[in-house]
Amino acid sequence: MFLAVLVLQYVALRLRLPPAVALLLGGGALAFVPGLPTVELDPELVLVIFLPPLLMDGAWFTALAPFRRHLGGITSLAVGAVLFTAAVVAMAAKLILPELPWAACVALGAIVSPPDAVSARAVLQRVKLPRRLGTLLEGESLINDATGLVLFRFAVATAATGTFSLGEAVGSFAILVGGGVAVGGAIGAAWVLLLRRLGDDQLMIAASVLVCWASYLAGETLHASGVIATVTAGLVCGWYQHVILTASVRIRALSFWQVMISLLEAAVFILIGLSLRGVIDRVGGFGVVMADMAWSVAAIIAAVTLARFAWIFGSDAVLALLSRAGWRGAEPLGPRAACVMSWAGMRGVVTLAVALSLPETMPGRDLMLVTAFAVILLTVLVQGMTLGLVIRFAGLREDERSRPSLDLFAAEVAMLKAQFAAVERMAYAADGSLLHPRLLDSYRRRAMLSADFLGSPEERAHSIASHYDVILGAVAAGRAELVRLHRAQQIDDETLHDLERDLDLEELIAIAAKG
Repeated sequence: MFLAVLVLQYVALRLRLPPAVALLLGGGALAFVPGLPTVELDPELVLVIFLPPLLMDGAWFTALAPFRRHLGGITSLAVGAVLFTAAVVAMAAKLILPELPWAACVALGAIVSPPDAVSARAVLQRVKLPRRLGTLLEGESLINDATGLVLFRFAVATAATGTFSLGEAVGSFAILVGGGVAVGGAIGAAWVLLLRRLGDDQLMIAASVLVCWASYLAGETLHASGVIATVTAGLVCGWYQHVILTASVRIRALSFWQVMISLLEAAVFILIGLSLRGVIDRVGGFGVVMADMAWSVAAIIAAVTLARFAWIFGSDAVLALLSRAGWRGAEPLGPRAACVMSWAGMRGVVTLAVALSLPETMPGRDLMLVTAFAVILLTVLVQGMTLGLVIRFAGLREDERSRPSLDLFAAEVAMLKAQFAAVERMAYAADGSLLHPRLLDSYRRRAMLSADFLGSPEERAHSIASHYDVILGAVAAGRAELVRLHRAQQIDDETLHDLERDLDLEELIAIAAKG
């Protein structure tokens, strides 16, 4: 499977396709290759293995201040849009199939209503969005799974027992969310305390990786939301990692984490593709799907898509009215941004895993399985491939009010001045004699470096790029000389690796500074 991942990722790069599209199509094609075994996914195992680290990755790198600032909009999407979409799909399913019980219709709506965190990440990390839209979409993808999963559980329970209580459902949802926040916060705090005492890079990295599964499993074991617990723990860890992790741990952990997340994301999409054969075989083959289910599935996909448009445009119209009425907290997106938000509703592994967990006795189970797979396929292929075009066509621009007060250049100047002030205090002995003249001169020159990059932002960017191009050239020359010395057996492996690490760090710094 991982060999297929490498090949499909390479093909996607060469053809300039979103990797998720290539993996999904490649997995679907591999599912029907003669001799390969049929993939049967265990839904609970899929959620436990893949969902916690992918949620943790999103939460860890989420900017907490914008997340809090746009929490109202995130909640509207993660709770309101999911419930509204589920209701629209349930009504559409009831109209199409009157014999299907309402509980089964609601279960179908719960399956296909929440956009997927994995699919959203796979697409959004390759397109450029204004900060507010990026925060809303990323925040939605972190939380909405909890809404869909809770709604699904109540729908299945109602189908089995024939009873439903709205008050009980709302109370249970509040307990799940509140309990998830408490569990995630406690585990995040335990992670902070633990890492202060471990003192070993490998142990710190292992603890940081395991916290996602610890929070998810603890939340589920305590009958809270494992999704909310993982997201909360990720937000806590992401906030404190800058003061807890050492530079060595941060560099090594980030490299390991990025590779692991990349492989997990790829595995999710290729497993979805590989499971196509099992889904089709279970319902009786492509002939049955096309003859008995095609129109029903198409209508439900249309309902899913239109419901998201209706909720987002409707919510934005309400915000526009409140803004005109003088409420300062109302900030409408505008039609172009609302269109982009509406189109960014890709489904993924959670939809498939929840559909596969349907009881065998659930009415309409075969239709639900095919619909779930079709929704994933269509949203990832169509919306995933065209979202970049929609964003470019919308011509979105960054809202100046969302920009921080300092840009990268100004922040770097402030940082260099603080470093120079600290070195200046420590460079002199108690009697006033200078102990570290070269170090003081080096930091003074770095602090004054901003004077060499005056002019407009464009001129400054060109000057900075030229400056760091020289540094990168020097790094390349140094690396070539190290390799030559090593090949000539004039230095040993240990010397090569030590000096190469220094060059690697210098190169990374130069690349980051060049931008």
